[in-house]
Amino acid sequence: MPRLDATEALAAFPDFRVAAMVIEGAGAPDSRAPAIEAYVAAAEQNCRARWSGMELSAIPGVAAWRRAYKGFGIKSTSYRSSVERLVKRVLAGGDLPRVNGFVDLYNAVSLEHVVCAGADDLDAVTGDLAFRFAREGDTFIDMAPADGMPPEQPPKPGEVVYADGSTVLCRRWNWRQDARSIVTPRTRRIVLTIQSNGVGSVEDAARDVERLAREALGMQSRVVIAEKERPVVEF
Repeated sequence: MPRLDATEALAAFPDFRVAAMVIEGAGAPDSRAPAIEAYVAAAEQNCRARWSGMELSAIPGVAAWRRAYKGFGIKSTSYRSSVERLVKRVLAGGDLPRVNGFVDLYNAVSLEHVVCAGADDLDAVTGDLAFRFAREGDTFIDMAPADGMPPEQPPKPGEVVYADGSTVLCRRWNWRQDARSIVTPRTRRIVLTIQSNGVGSVEDAARDVERLAREALGMQSRVVIAEKERPVVEF
């Protein structure tokens, strides 16, 4: 049974918690089911109602990830956590991006609970998963490289990554995803991580994902939590 090992990240960031969910079923449809569409709209509305007029740095869930990023040397505003980018987009008047029915679901849950979330095709993952520091030999292929940038961009030393062996599934903790394991309509088994760093309930967010995946997509879920008291979990 695969494991998720957060030992290295927790040694430096003891407030880190991650819910690892395995979600199986018919897959991620191209479009949003009505229940997901309604949840997305409510999450966008709630975000604007709660946080409009506030500096991003004053939003507790955003501030927690900024502190964590600084803790491993990230100071540039070019590198922000996934949830900060979602909050910023919605507060600027934009809508959550449309990718597919499952990705849109977890992006909305991320926004609603102000926690980071990311998913991978479990059948494209070959071994145990880990939140750890980058190592020599790690590889990363950016799913959406900036103009003029090569897709192959290995992580920098000291960077926290989410990895499957030497394959980095996400750089800078939860900043950018690798192209090799993205969730598509052909995906049948998904591993989703929901992450907090001292602020936000990964349990509440996981419950929303589980309910919507079951009711709207007919998918079944199971969840385990890695944290300071239990840094290695089987999923």
